[in-house]
Amino acid sequence: MNRSDPAFEADAGGGTQGDLRQQISSILRDRASIVTWDAVGVFPFTSSAERLDAEYCNRIGTVLIELLALGVRDGRVDARGGSVADLHRIVLERSLSIEHLFTFAYLIERTALDELALSELVGATTEPWPLVAQLVRRASFDLLGAYATRAQLEPSEASIVDRLTTLYTGPLFAAVLAKEVELAGRFGQPLSLVLFDVDRLSAINQEFGYGVGDKILERLGILLRKYFRQYDWVARYSEDSMAVLLLRTDAGHATELAEALRATVEERLEFIDHRTDQPVRVTVSAAVVNVNVAVGDVVDPERLMADAESAVERAKRAGRNRVERVDGYSGYASRSS
Repeated sequence: MNRSDPAFEADAGGGTQGDLRQQISSILRDRASIVTWDAVGVFPFTSSAERLDAEYCNRIGTVLIELLALGVRDGRVDARGGSVADLHRIVLERSLSIEHLFTFAYLIERTALDELALSELVGATTEPWPLVAQLVRRASFDLLGAYATRAQLEPSEASIVDRLTTLYTGPLFAAVLAKEVELAGRFGQPLSLVLFDVDRLSAINQEFGYGVGDKILERLGILLRKYFRQYDWVARYSEDSMAVLLLRTDAGHATELAEALRATVEERLEFIDHRTDQPVRVTVSAAVVNVNVAVGDVVDPERLMADAESAVERAKRAGRNRVERVDGYSGYASRSS
């Protein structure tokens, strides 16, 4: 992950950032039981299969706060580390859904920030507080990314990675989107949602067979992984569409990336009709929705996703093989009370 953000290089409170990271990590560990207790108190205990008991949720919470502390201290979370492996094992015990896990991780992050805000050293009234909040938020992101990577290394019934495209699954993307739009409103940070849809995939499947359609989706997944950053969230959203969530990205750059991918698909992605030995071109239609929010704005992730789908449909009606861009947050965000 790129950590060239000037805020991550600056000193804070008269000490080095390393000192600040260590202070935050120590406070989180000292107050781990309090943070976990408070987060468990508001966590929805019902999974897809059963009602979760408090002891099980406490075990998850304990590992999550440990990972958060490690992420702040080290600036990264190792997907192969023991704590991530412990979290994965606990999740598999009850087949905890990715939505529930990400909700719990978000509650841990929010509760941890509430506790840190009370600190005389790094709290909300101190000079380094904006950087403190940013470091905790980044560690939370790294934690979730490390867990997703670990789950991919150890395939299970957990809905993490789509086997055909090797991208993240729709349920995981939905959980990530809900969390990231919440954080965007809390910190006033921009984000872009890109949705790609393979043109005429149903017709291709009917005429040439589902094996051809699957091959197209597989190759499109490979192209998407090459075009977007390691820490962007890239997923198979539905049968014939793929979604990308870009964080803190310039709106123009997001559109350029979508257009570059569209052009590459048009140039490279084709198959041979063996009845005529003629190449058949594959294209995609895309939507780029750029959301700029102020601190305190609330973005509805379902509305955002629905508007991206509508923009893709407009691209298709306009002739397909094009990118539809939507700017601004009007219609997506409202001021929280």
